[in-house]
Amino acid sequence: MRASQRARGEDVALVDSLLSADERRRASGTRFDELRSEQKALGKLVSKAQGDEKSELLRRAGELSAAVKAADAEQHEAAEEAQRLLLELGNIVHPDAPIGGEEDFVVLEQHGTPRDFAAEGFTPRDHLELGELLGAVDTERGAKVSGSRFYYLTGIGALLELALVNAAIAQATAAGFTPMLTPNLVKPAAMAGTGYLGQVEDDVYHLDKDDLYLVGTSEVPLAAYHMDEIIDAARLPLRYAGFSSCYRREAGSYGKDTRGIFRVHQFDKVEMFVFTTPEEAEAEHQRLLAWEKQWLSSLELPFQVIELASGDLGASASRKFDCEAWIPTQGKYRELTSTSNTLEFQARRLGVRMRDTDGTRPLATLNGTLCAVTRTIVAILENHQLADGSVRVPEVLRPYLGGRDVLEPVSSATAAFSAAAK
Repeated sequence: MRASQRARGEDVALVDSLLSADERRRASGTRFDELRSEQKALGKLVSKAQGDEKSELLRRAGELSAAVKAADAEQHEAAEEAQRLLLELGNIVHPDAPIGGEEDFVVLEQHGTPRDFAAEGFTPRDHLELGELLGAVDTERGAKVSGSRFYYLTGIGALLELALVNAAIAQATAAGFTPMLTPNLVKPAAMAGTGYLGQVEDDVYHLDKDDLYLVGTSEVPLAAYHMDEIIDAARLPLRYAGFSSCYRREAGSYGKDTRGIFRVHQFDKVEMFVFTTPEEAEAEHQRLLAWEKQWLSSLELPFQVIELASGDLGASASRKFDCEAWIPTQGKYRELTSTSNTLEFQARRLGVRMRDTDGTRPLATLNGTLCAVTRTIVAILENHQLADGSVRVPEVLRPYLGGRDVLEPVSSATAAFSAAAK
């Protein structure tokens, strides 16, 4: 655990503080049990005693009562301190994860070849310009109504989102996932149990009046779905594909990706989530990555797979892979999907256990983004654009877009009306 904290760049002394608090909890618990036992034995003697002997026993009983209360209070205080410290610890870093920070990721593989727009004779437009030409994206009115980093998907943009969601759910269902529509608001226990409070709490929207949190991913309600339950091992793995809106304050991202819809406060996402045995977790992690690669390949996007370094894992992940799509106007790969093996970390916090021939024990949970809609729209528009501002539709999406193979710019009359309205 100390080595893991060190690899994360977190406080190693936290481990020793936790051990100290737990030692105090155990010691005070033992002291409480001893005093309580003595108190019970003394109670039996008092009922039989008389005179001065009874007075002395009653005096001793009063002292014991105060000592029992003090030991009980100390036990609870130490237990609360140990639990508080425990919740500050991140998951144990996988031994194969690269050590380092955000820039120390390792590129594992690349798929597809970025287009050479110069050879094709035109300069690529960015996704916002394309979205406006198509009548698909309106960030000006989004900002007017809700503020920066909000947007409207309009016309073909709205249809494109629905096509992506339906195609993603179809792939997940074919792979054996159960489709789920999840709550967007969750209790603190669900958010803390999945590891989304603490170091990332500033990025979370909290409704003070109701003490509820807006989720940044359906991973949270999916992980909490079996909270405080025992699952028969014969039912595992349980695979869920959740669709939800996601809300992120994007704290600390001032000045980053301010144009368009790549980094926004609200977006929709299809998320894969798995409950399985700890012994099967690593193999399941590779399966989740394979499903993400299948999805991006079906969208005909050039992408690379990276493994994140220890200091960039987030609290709950032991190991994490990202799939990054090529964004032509940025000239670099950007994250579209991510998959994490959280081992028993979330299950222990949420009280999700499995029962097998060895008894009852924590199981493992894993998650993987299949389709973060706005970022996927960005990648599709930029990678599949044509010289006239139209966009070719990947074949996998055509059945969900009425058979369209190309998205056409809106007419000049429509564009003029939209400009006048603005």
